Amino acid sequence: MNFRTITQAKIEDCSCIRHLASRIWEPTYRNILSPEQLAYMFEWMYSIPSLENQMKSGHVFFIAYDDGQPAGYMSIEKEHDNRYHLQKIYVLPSKQGKGLGSFLIKEAEKYLRQLHPEGVIVLALNVNRNNKAFLFYEKSGFKIEREGDFDIGNGFFMNDYIMVKELE
Repeated sequence: MNFRTITQAKIEDCSCIRHLASRIWEPTYRNILSPEQLAYMFEWMYSIPSLENQMKSGHVFFIAYDDGQPAGYMSIEKEHDNRYHLQKIYVLPSKQGKGLGSFLIKEAEKYLRQLHPEGVIVLALNVNRNNKAFLFYEKSGFKIEREGDFDIGNGFFMNDYIMVKELE
């Protein structure tokens, strides 16, 4: 088993997150989204100013390291009360299927339980309806709450399942 660690990202880590995303984004979505939508969404979510704005507006980013090298990331945003949204969770293609995604989910749950030691926490996420990661989320205990088609501008939509998991 590989040595895994996780750190909460700071503003100065935005370039690391962008670099990871540049290696993950296209392989993850090339069979689902058009090249135009891929490029649009990448800049919309992963430009340095966008990442900085996300952090300043309440997204808490984490970078996962595998044997000391950045290998994945996630961000969590509070929606309301005890409901949080796992806005991003991505792992390098070369690290997929090796437990790093499960490590990130467990770390997200641990972080949220520290924020709310008592009571039920709901963790939600969006996943494209054609993304094979849907099966990973199901295996991780998430259930479909609803479907949504979200207009993200430039004539593009995200066609997602919204999945939830209750943490007790």
